[in-house]
Amino acid sequence: MLYCLKNFIRCSCLSGFSIALLLVSVWTHAVVEIYEFDDDVTRQRYQSFIEELRCPKCQNQNLAGSDSAIAQDLRRELHRLLEDGQSDKEIIDFMVSRYGDYVLYRPQLKRNTMMLWGLPLILLLIGAVTVVLVVRVRNRKVDVSITDELDSATISEAKLKKLLQAANERQT
Repeated sequence: MLYCLKNFIRCSCLSGFSIALLLVSVWTHAVVEIYEFDDDVTRQRYQSFIEELRCPKCQNQNLAGSDSAIAQDLRRELHRLLEDGQSDKEIIDFMVSRYGDYVLYRPQLKRNTMMLWGLPLILLLIGAVTVVLVVRVRNRKVDVSITDELDSATISEAKLKKLLQAANERQT
């Protein structure tokens, strides 16, 4: 019995150690890129770029949140461009020329992106016009039904008056 208890404790410790080792290996597998910058301004520019630029491979992830190989290459390229002293506009132009407007979360206003910028406004106008038309139609229906009720009440009153007059004439 004592042997079984010792064996159970040894197995439990080994399985606990195995789980801990597995968790540590998952954490060590994630790569954290650390780039050195000459000043804090360049570091801030880098951070804003990796937050604003979209990973071309990932559907809707920025460069900061993506672990894909192309995102790593783009971060490395971005670091190189910043170290070379290129301006923000030059970096954006380089990225757009290489990967297209998709790489930008807020694409520039160009001829080929007009629909992207204009479509929300067009849909908003269509929605507003639809709401106005629906409200007008409902108000007209209410007005017509009130008029119909008044007309039917007036007709009923006229019929009643006619019947009363006929009854009064018979009595006299």
